[in-house]
Amino acid sequence: MKGADPSSEASDSDAERGVKFCRSSKSSSGRERVPAAVRVRREKGRRATFGSSSEARPDLAFSLLFTRISPEAATAMFSATRTAARKVTNAAARRNVSTVRETLAQIIPERQALLKEIKSQHGAKTLGNVTVEQVIGGGRGIKYMLWDPSVLDAEEGIRFWGRSIPECQRDLPTAEGGKEILPEAMFWYLLTGKVPTAEETKQFQEELVGRSELPAYAEKVLDSLPKTLHPMTQFVIGVAALNHDSKFAAQYKAGMKKSEYWVPALEDSLDCVAKSFTLAARIYNNIYRNGHDSSVPAIDKSKDLSFNFANQIGFGDSEGFIELIRLYNSLHTDHEGGNVSAHTTHLVGSALSDPFLSYSAALGGLAGPLHGLANQEVLRFILGMQKELGDNASDEQVVDFIWKTLNKGQVIPGYGHAVLRKPDPRFMALQQFGVQHPETANDPVFKYVDQLYRVAPGVLTEHGKTKNPYPNVDSASGSLLYHYGLTHFDFYTVTFGTSRAIGALSQLVWDRALGLPIERPKSLSMEAILKLVK
Repeated sequence: MKGADPSSEASDSDAERGVKFCRSSKSSSGRERVPAAVRVRREKGRRATFGSSSEARPDLAFSLLFTRISPEAATAMFSATRTAARKVTNAAARRNVSTVRETLAQIIPERQALLKEIKSQHGAKTLGNVTVEQVIGGGRGIKYMLWDPSVLDAEEGIRFWGRSIPECQRDLPTAEGGKEILPEAMFWYLLTGKVPTAEETKQFQEELVGRSELPAYAEKVLDSLPKTLHPMTQFVIGVAALNHDSKFAAQYKAGMKKSEYWVPALEDSLDCVAKSFTLAARIYNNIYRNGHDSSVPAIDKSKDLSFNFANQIGFGDSEGFIELIRLYNSLHTDHEGGNVSAHTTHLVGSALSDPFLSYSAALGGLAGPLHGLANQEVLRFILGMQKELGDNASDEQVVDFIWKTLNKGQVIPGYGHAVLRKPDPRFMALQQFGVQHPETANDPVFKYVDQLYRVAPGVLTEHGKTKNPYPNVDSASGSLLYHYGLTHFDFYTVTFGTSRAIGALSQLVWDRALGLPIERPKSLSMEAILKLVK
């Protein structure tokens, strides 16, 4: 019976079988007559054996249960109850480690009910006015999308399900012996809003790594592409090709209930995230190394996604690089839903395109210079400064270099943000990583990152043309990748893409779970705008 304790059921059954060995008389109806004293002893024994928590204890003497019993029967009963106890212990252990599916299945009805309440009680209320400037300016600032995993605050930065980045670093599990958040733990957290236990993280990690092998057709597709094709274009092609095995597409074609959409959407999303790391490694090897040949290590199923990615592109011996990739992938997962890659995933998915097609489209947006190339621009700026000023420039020299750049009408890349009005906490996490690791702290390129952080805000404030003179995440990420030997700038956006899949696809699962409709905002011509405002 659902909810009943299996140990009680199993052991009671054993006790009932043991009655047959008792030398007691029976009534005319066939029912056993048991003396009152024996019944009392049986009840005491039962309580001692099973206890209030219903945990079987086969080590207790069975003489407490039965007054007269043969040695053979006692041995049989002891063995049966011990087996039942083992089953109960194993079942309890399994119950303590829930899967991400089980966790979502518990949470989804609560979130569905909340959405229904919001729609029924507040559906007609206004969230704000829309100006002509906002319509023309890319919709910036319009409160438009439903996006649960993250919210960006102008003063505090990004919060994932209410937790700040320092709080996530404190609470989310790390790799064994490591200090940085495991992307697998962040993925679980963004999907569920619940902090996974270490055991749940380990189980989820094993599942994702188990999904990370590429099908042969996807390998052939990537291996057939010319080395001169941009790595992001190859990434778009690789993710789109995985649509061949989409469970969502297959089940939708076969016919399924709308309430079930989230299940295959989750399956595809887990596959997409897991395989994106392997796609990225194969693209790197095909373009920058000797191809994905026998010298490339096989996926180590006992390790995490970040280790396997690093190991397959030749950085498996660098613990610093592996830890950086874990941190990088955790920090870049999600940044609200309005950015190009996140919004594109949601938009394309709203047409019920499967997660592979949806995220492939998002990668096309991420490849754009205004979205995913910023850390390359920062690194080029710093390398240019290093070339002109050397490795040990004074603060005054750096300030002069900044002013010279601004007076040319150029910007300082990596500074300013559309929403933030304080230093980006993602930058702070990467900056602290660099400072805390001696090999990066003493690197001339990273030292310029740290030096710019000290002096650039003052110059930009004095310049007076930026609302936020503080560094964003791109100020530090490129220089750290560069330090460890990942020096191919065009590949940096691919590493961004493996991370962003985690956040964008987490929300896509929720889009299907909540039954969100196809996106269809109203567009206006310039004449229509004039007609409305005059």
